[in-house]
This record gives sequence, structure tokens and C-alpha cells, in this order.
Amino acid sequence: MRIEQDLKLDFVDVLIKPKRSTLCSRKDVDIEREFNFRWADAKWKGIPIIASNMDTIGTIDMAKAMAKRKMLTAVHKFSQIDDWKDPELPSDSIMATTGINDDETRRTFDAIIKKHPEIQWLCIDIANGYTERFVEFIEKIREKHPEKIIVAGNVVTGEMTEQLILAGADIVKVGIGPGSVCTTRRMTGVGYPQLSAVIECADAAHGIGGHIISDGGCIVPGDIPKAFGAGADFVMLGGMLSGHDECMGSIVEIEGKKLMEFYGMSSDTAMMKHFGNVEHYRASEGKTVLVSYRGGVDNTLSELLGGLRSACTYAGAKRLKDLPKCTTFIRVNRQLNDTFRESSEYKVVDTLVAQ
Repeated sequence: MRIEQDLKLDFVDVLIKPKRSTLCSRKDVDIEREFNFRWADAKWKGIPIIASNMDTIGTIDMAKAMAKRKMLTAVHKFSQIDDWKDPELPSDSIMATTGINDDETRRTFDAIIKKHPEIQWLCIDIANGYTERFVEFIEKIREKHPEKIIVAGNVVTGEMTEQLILAGADIVKVGIGPGSVCTTRRMTGVGYPQLSAVIECADAAHGIGGHIISDGGCIVPGDIPKAFGAGADFVMLGGMLSGHDECMGSIVEIEGKKLMEFYGMSSDTAMMKHFGNVEHYRASEGKTVLVSYRGGVDNTLSELLGGLRSACTYAGAKRLKDLPKCTTFIRVNRQLNDTFRESSEYKVVDTLVAQ
């Protein structure tokens, strides 16, 4: 047993320090980025925000809405071939997702890629990215699809980020336990504060030509620029995009208020829905909640991108790419910051349904 004494921080623990700027308006900020990749012979340009591969978030309808803003969507791994028949499928802005444990989802993943060879993005998603089996699976997918952009995760440490990139991943998903409906930290005692995870994993990835996604932990719009300022190349959102028409959650009405179901992918709800049971050897590591129904996602995207542009102007960054170089974080009183975040209209959980 050993204890690391270094201070580790979450988004709630810091604010971005404002600086003098030559920018006249937030409209002058360029929030698009162009990427090359270590392994894939491909380029991508757009706003590097991704709708999460959760089955209530990563839908084809969400992908179409995100694509209009030049953003990405990781379609969840339980999607079916018929879901991909949409004639307006935004193939250049969509990720096909697979796990490594379920044969049916892997077969569907292979069928989707065969049917849509134009899709460049592949996402290999697993809760615990520290297994040798996961590394071997990435190597196989890279060998089979040398031209594709491969996203893999999740991990939270620099050394494992490097190993996944060297195994064939172009981009590593970073985050264990920070999601609004994830209970991994509470159930297992395992995790890593997200801001520090992003800083350390970004440093490791960039040193060998890779990239990272900050996956989870963004509760209010200001957390998005914090993630980019910490070095994330992409930011993945789940709860902040919940409650919209493009989601697949069931809508209920309680005391005249419309609410939509949202749950973690390791929750009892998700396991019963996709596997019919919760195996005796595992516990739920997610919760099910109801969030306010918010109509179409477009207005929410406008507010999130507006907040990102404004943060760049405060930090003096003319381009999103420059934000890490312009960012100075200030540690803050966590209790006061928690109070602010709890009062935000973007608070995810309105009514708890089940743990």
C-alpha cells in the first residue's frame, strides 16, 4: 500500500484567471480545430465536443443535431443496424461504438462498419481500460482498420494513456467516475479527480503524438473551457445534453412538469434493458434520474458554445487551440463553488428515481 501526497483537483476546485486580451468580441474566437492523428491517415476539422455514447444521449437524432454545428456524436454500442438506415446519417461526424465483452454488440459494430465504410471514427468503450485484454483488442482493431480514427478508453493515468496510444488508439478517453449518473467512485472507491486526470493524460498523450477526450465531470457550461484549458483535445458530454427531443429517454409528467429519464450505462436500468438481468458477480455503478425536459437540443448547444467563446475571451485565447497556453487556474473554496454549481439551471438531477 502507498499514498500519493500530490494534490489532485476536480473542475469544481478551480476557476480560470482572466487576463488582458486584444479580442474585441467573443464572435472573434475560433472554436474549431483541425486534427491530424498518430495512426489514422486522416484529418478532421470541427468543434471538438462529442455527445456521449450513452443510449439516451448517443442517438442518430443527436448526431444529426451535433453535425449541424460541426460536432461529433459517439452512437451507443447497443444501436441496431436499422438505426443506421437514416438517409440523413452524418457519416463524417459520427462514431460507431463497441465494447469488448458482448458478442452481439461486436457483431453489430462489424456490420455497421461494413455497411458504412465511409465512417472514419471507431470508439472502443469499456469502463476499466486497464486490462491486458483491452490493449490486445485495440491492437486487433488497429490491424483490421488501419485507416480509421480509433478512440479508446477509459483510463485516468499518463502511463496507461501512453500504452493505449502505442497499442493503436489515436485518441484516449479519460475519466473514471466523474459522470453525473456514475457511482463508480462511491461503489468501488476507485477514481481520479477529473481536472488532474486531464492534465496528466494530455501531457502523456501529446508527448507521443496522441490526443485525449475529457469524458465526464462537466456539470455546468464553465466546466467545458476548464477541460480544454487543462489540455483536453475533445470534451465528451452526457448529462448536459440529457432531457432533449434528440435523446431516447422516456418522458413522464409529475405535478405538471415534464421530466425525462436519464441513467448511467452501468446502472440497473441499463443492464436490465440490454441484458435482461444484473449478473450476480457485479453491482450497479450507475444511477437512474429524471431530468427536466428541455425540448430540442439546439438552444442548449448555443449556450454551451457561447460560454466557451466567452471563456476564451476572458483568458485571451483567439483560438480554442490556444486556450491551454492562455489558461491559469486558481484554486477556490470548494464549498462556495459547490453552492454555485448546485444553484445552476444546468443541474442534472431533478428527481431521483433509483440508486
